[in-house]
Amino acid sequence: MELPRDEVTVARPGDRRPGPATAGMDRQEAFATDGMWAGFVRTEPGTVSGWHHHGEHESVIYVLTGALRMEFGQDGSRTVDAGPGDFVHVPKGAVHRESNPSAEPADIIVTRAGTGQSTFNVDGPAQG
Repeated sequence: MELPRDEVTVARPGDRRPGPATAGMDRQEAFATDGMWAGFVRTEPGTVSGWHHHGEHESVIYVLTGALRMEFGQDGSRTVDAGPGDFVHVPKGAVHRESNPSAEPADIIVTRAGTGQSTFNVDGPAQG
């Protein structure tokens, strides 16, 4: 998507397009350019996403509602938990999966900076 260089652009909820698919996540793309991806993601209560990474993109996540648990690291044995108002940084190429351990939908805003394909679904983290 090429955004106008001399205009400020708004993406309203009805303007969002389906984003790259990962099991357990509803990604909605607001903007995508050669160097950036931004969108809204909803994960339903109790849902665990598939393992994936974002290639050459690093990601910043802002949690609006619910709870976000990220599993990552060798063997997927490390976790971080985030809630409303928290920011999460995911480095380039970091294999991870997200879950929502709360009783309400987890709504997050995601911005990625990088080039190339933004989502790669994988079988799991590297085994060590």
